[in-house]
Amino acid sequence: MALRKENLETRGYSVQTAASVPSGMKVLEEAVVDAVLLEYKQESLETENVAFNIKRRFPRLPIVLLSACVEMPERLLWLVDEYAHKSAQPEELIHTIERALLRQAS
Repeated sequence: MALRKENLETRGYSVQTAASVPSGMKVLEEAVVDAVLLEYKQESLETENVAFNIKRRFPRLPIVLLSACVEMPERLLWLVDEYAHKSAQPEELIHTIERALLRQAS
């Protein structure tokens, strides 16, 4: 995560991180956030619940799902705006984030 944060900041993004769901929700409530990078934990409903709660409370906030998995549960993909593989190169991740931001703006 630290390397991803550094790569995004090098490209001009301001990055907030959260080590837990409660601290992440607190960041969303207290800071101006343009997009969320949400890590998918395989076989966990927590990611789905977090995405659902973000969309419920912040419906226009784009969510980019990060995962090492090849296949995602369909119900989770309906909750997020974009998907990026965890091993994506920094440029690819930037393009994915920018697509999510453009989609939100339209």
